[in-house]
Amino acid sequence: MPAILPNPPVLLRHLGRTDYAQTWQAMQQFNAERTATTADELWVTEHFPVYTVGLNRQGLRLPEATDIPVVMTDRGGKITYHGPGQLIIYVLLDLKRHGWNVRKLVSLLENSVIALLAEHGVVAIAKASAPGVYVQDAKIAALGLRIKNNGSYHGLSLNVAMDLTPFAAIDPCGYVGMPVTQTQDLGIELTLPQAAEQLTAKLLTQLAQGMPHD
Repeated sequence: MPAILPNPPVLLRHLGRTDYAQTWQAMQQFNAERTATTADELWVTEHFPVYTVGLNRQGLRLPEATDIPVVMTDRGGKITYHGPGQLIIYVLLDLKRHGWNVRKLVSLLENSVIALLAEHGVVAIAKASAPGVYVQDAKIAALGLRIKNNGSYHGLSLNVAMDLTPFAAIDPCGYVGMPVTQTQDLGIELTLPQAAEQLTAKLLTQLAQGMPHD
């Protein structure tokens, strides 16, 4: 059973390691079927190795010969990699209910990651021109969202303790030569479940602060 979190109600679902395409399909179905009374949800997962390509495909460099599947998806942005050891949090939220736009949601996600890293002594920043979170110009968290019928899906990925090699085959998020990093390489000793627990707590705090109160 999902955990139910009060004021406002948000369902937190821990999915374990999942297939990207199946999870994407489930998000689309959730968003299509939600109503004005449907609770918001956060889905916590990690994926089997996969490259995902967003809707911005101009000038895209696809990976050459690889046994890692490439999925053309409906989120914003260009190309990124997901794999074991990377924390994924999908945000299935009713933006109309909260009076938010996509920029507001992006900032909430970025600020949650920045707050988590700061708690462990790592200074991170967001960039208005390139959504995500960066530590000394290396990307540690990527964002990609889809807004449809005032509902959001997709979300954020945080590199925790993974094989970063597959990023070398692409231009992460469309930036040539963009370095990537992860919490493990920054001296942050968090397992994936620990990172999930701490980041969802930060995210729920940010969401609560951004939501109207009765």
